[in-house]
Amino acid sequence: MKGLPVLHNGVRVDVGAGADLGAGVGVVFDTELGAAPPWAHQPTVEWQVVGQCNYDCSYCIQSKKHRVGIPADEELRRAIAFFARLPTEAGPWEIKTTGGEPFSFRGFLDVVVNGLMDDTPHRMSTLTNLSAPPAILRRFAARTRGRLSVVSSSLHLEHTEVSPFLQRLDVLREAVDDDVRIVVNCVLVPDRLAAVAAAQAAVVARGFRFFPQLMKVKGGVFAYSPAQMQQVRAIVGDLDDAVKSRSANLAPAYTGQRCFAGARYLVVTKEGDAWSCRTAKRHGEGYLGRVFDADDRDRRGDSVRLHPGARACPYTICPCTTPANRGMIEGVPARLGHQFRDEDD
Repeated sequence: MKGLPVLHNGVRVDVGAGADLGAGVGVVFDTELGAAPPWAHQPTVEWQVVGQCNYDCSYCIQSKKHRVGIPADEELRRAIAFFARLPTEAGPWEIKTTGGEPFSFRGFLDVVVNGLMDDTPHRMSTLTNLSAPPAILRRFAARTRGRLSVVSSSLHLEHTEVSPFLQRLDVLREAVDDDVRIVVNCVLVPDRLAAVAAAQAAVVARGFRFFPQLMKVKGGVFAYSPAQMQQVRAIVGDLDDAVKSRSANLAPAYTGQRCFAGARYLVVTKEGDAWSCRTAKRHGEGYLGRVFDADDRDRRGDSVRLHPGARACPYTICPCTTPANRGMIEGVPARLGHQFRDEDD
């Protein structure tokens, strides 16, 4: 099949499905621009607040053995204490909560949301399968009033029908502030592409933005057949345009471009480990420290060290759109975050 278009050094190249992701290179920081991007950006933490999920999707990029676990309340509070001390020269950070499924455990609202709202200056976003009852969604919206940026709602057709999903989306839209961005994500599962296309039509007709994502597999993206690629293009549109507009997650690459992941963007796992980005973690690189220890000054002191500047990206895939959309990558303008809400997602 024809390779999928990605960006390499800012230029379109073709990378076939299953392409080698590479092992990265030695870390050399470029401090010429300082510790934070000198252009508009949104400092961001992607925090996996829980491992467990109430869904068991066959295509989940996280293996089943890792979709378990709930941090202790005290561990969550230590993470929040660390977030409260993050540098704010560019303004508050965005703490994007992920899972598992954040709403699947009581501590999400009682500890995570309350702690972020009460004990930090930061804004909040979340990635959720939107299976929570309407009453819980309304409570979440009320508690994050004025501080919620983005709700990424993942539509998993293996576990829900479109109609009830849209009903919960309507509840959420009515409950949150007008400036909150609600985006519907959906994986382009090969044997469900017709159903995804029908769901896209229903979501868009209801006034929500639909964000399709290529299915990730170990080693890159799924090798769609030519017939399946026709269906993918019908959903995504022109692939080159989608790369440029970032209107779909096509697993791009920004190899060689200066990136501030690890400096003003980081990923925190449910175990409390902080990494510069998802791809670095997959290669065992970019470890920043442990946020659950960050408040234990007698034993570890400041145990998390942010990068002092940018580094040239050594990888040939960026599976998550967040670093690019938050302005972490040189030459890739920020597209998301509270101050960028008038831009496309």
